[in-house]
Amino acid sequence: MRRCCAILVLVFTFRLFADEVIPPPPAAYFNDYASVVSAGTAAELNKTLEDFERQSSDQILVAVFPKMQSDSSIEDYTLRVARSWQAGQKDKNNGAVLFVFVQDHKMFLQTGYGLEGVLPDALCKRIIDEQITPRFKAGDFDGGLRAGVSAIIAATKGEYKGTGVTVADSRNPHGSNSPFLGFGFFVLIVIIIIFARGSGMFFPLLLLSSSGSSRGWGGGGFSGGGGFSGGGGSFGGGGAGGHW
Repeated sequence: MRRCCAILVLVFTFRLFADEVIPPPPAAYFNDYASVVSAGTAAELNKTLEDFERQSSDQILVAVFPKMQSDSSIEDYTLRVARSWQAGQKDKNNGAVLFVFVQDHKMFLQTGYGLEGVLPDALCKRIIDEQITPRFKAGDFDGGLRAGVSAIIAATKGEYKGTGVTVADSRNPHGSNSPFLGFGFFVLIVIIIIFARGSGMFFPLLLLSSSGSSRGWGGGGFSGGGGFSGGGGSFGGGGAGGHW
């Protein structure tokens, strides 16, 4: 009987997460996959967050999705996503990710271990309820995300000191815009598609390859600027959520 119960639990758990999608790490700090923010605001906030990493070493991300791709709770799902993205420095765990799911009218601010002191759950809740939610209710996504990013930066500023470079800078000091790199990536995708067609895995692998860029995952992501690269930060579930 116990063995049967254990098997049923495993089957239920597998089915629960079988339809869940963990999006790949974004290419930018500000990512609007739902296309609800103007291009100007997206570029401005991406640059602000990139500069903030240079100044503070904190990695603050924003990810706006059309909807959740999980049957789990928003706090559990976004925790798993935040952990997979590894925002924040490995030795400081100073990352934070603001998730927004437009069709679900929900959001959650996940904070890394190292920022829980300056971004406690209560403050995360106030930022969402007082700065972001009223503007979202009025249909002002630009204003809501501007206010949210400003409040997060104000709360975390001064907690850590930056080195003047981002993780992406240190990993690719000569720049990442080489035409040879772009061509190599294109060739790799073509090879994957050819292989997938022959093995019957064409559709899922095509989806995987298209999700490799910030624009490919749901569309509308901003990919300008120097680019985001996770520093190995950890998340323990700190933060708060809300809805509008």
